[in-house]
Amino acid sequence: MELAPSVVENLSLAGDSSRIPDKCFKTLVSKACQGVLDPRLRDAVSGHPDMKDVDKPSLKAAYSGLVTLILEAAKQDSESETIGSILEDCKFSTERINSFNSIFLAQKPSLQILLGSVGNSPPHIVDIDWRLDYYIKNNHLDKVNEPVYLISLKTEQPGDSELKEVQFSCSLEQLQDLVGKLKDATKCLEKLSQI
Repeated sequence: MELAPSVVENLSLAGDSSRIPDKCFKTLVSKACQGVLDPRLRDAVSGHPDMKDVDKPSLKAAYSGLVTLILEAAKQDSESETIGSILEDCKFSTERINSFNSIFLAQKPSLQILLGSVGNSPPHIVDIDWRLDYYIKNNHLDKVNEPVYLISLKTEQPGDSELKEVQFSCSLEQLQDLVGKLKDATKCLEKLSQI
């Protein structure tokens, strides 16, 4: 896992017991995890009674570094060894590394669920209904004589239990074009999954 130099510098502040006392460290890591999981708790660290004697700029920088590490480690599904080596590079003591790992690993599943729900992923098609209508004429022309497919796709958005319906109509040529594009997209995804 690669972290920006500014993040490494902020983590080094969190690991420095002269800047962040040992009695405050576990609270700081807990509050960082809670702040990621619940937006209402993001400012809880600044007003916490354990943090009143800590230099505010150092506290802010250390909190920022810890939050970044927490998010990156959860995103990359990092194990305690990987995290430990990063924290060792930032001059963390063994006790602080163990404290961070125990707090983080307890929260990791919740953090990964949260990260999985962030973003804009396309809905998944879970069902399809279709109907073929044959138009003989319409309001503008006396003779149309063409088939029209009425398609209804039922989709679900990840994290949402409610199904949504997408309806459209198309000609035979448009439907063949759609099917061809879906087959091409499937082939591309299969190739990407093999890499």
